[in-house]
Amino acid sequence: MKKIKITQVKSVIDRPERQKRTMEALGLRKMNASVEKEATPQVLGMVEKVHHLVQVEEVKEA
Repeated sequence: MKKIKITQVKSVIDRPERQKRTMEALGLRKMNASVEKEATPQVLGMVEKVHHLVQVEEVKEA
């Protein structure tokens, strides 16, 4: 399965609680933090809900 790299580019301050929890569920707790996740439908759905707070790029397999 594909992997994606998710980077937090905007703060969660003044965002709804649901978006804050989604960011934490993705493993993003600080600005400019990055995580690599499998591109499952569940993860892609979470990314879609907070797409305005994150930057997503595909990870190339070696």
